[in-house]
Amino acid sequence: MSAQLAPHALSGTTPALRLTRRGRLVLIGLPLMLGAAVLLTLIGFFTAPALASSGPGLGPGRTVAVAVGPGQTLWDVAVLAAPDRHPHDVIAEIQQLNNLPDSVVRAGQRLFVPLGDEEL
Repeated sequence: MSAQLAPHALSGTTPALRLTRRGRLVLIGLPLMLGAAVLLTLIGFFTAPALASSGPGLGPGRTVAVAVGPGQTLWDVAVLAAPDRHPHDVIAEIQQLNNLPDSVVRAGQRLFVPLGDEEL
């Protein structure tokens, strides 16, 4: 029994790469899908801060800077700033506007507070 060699084995050359229809689809489609995913991620990354800052009730001119008085708590500031709204909601907005880790404030500390229907 003699082993049969492929024609390219005798000549020492390798055959040209032949792709099937599925292979071409994977070779072209996979990089396109990855590129689209990267593009959508970048678009989301650059537009997310703009969308987050345009939340309801916090439009331009709807906040004011105030100084915390001696003995005042964040609850007091919230009630004075927006008496028409629930203090818990206003406190949450004050914490978000000022990047406060908790509800502790000091006398003299300057805070941005959202305004209610009645201004301070």
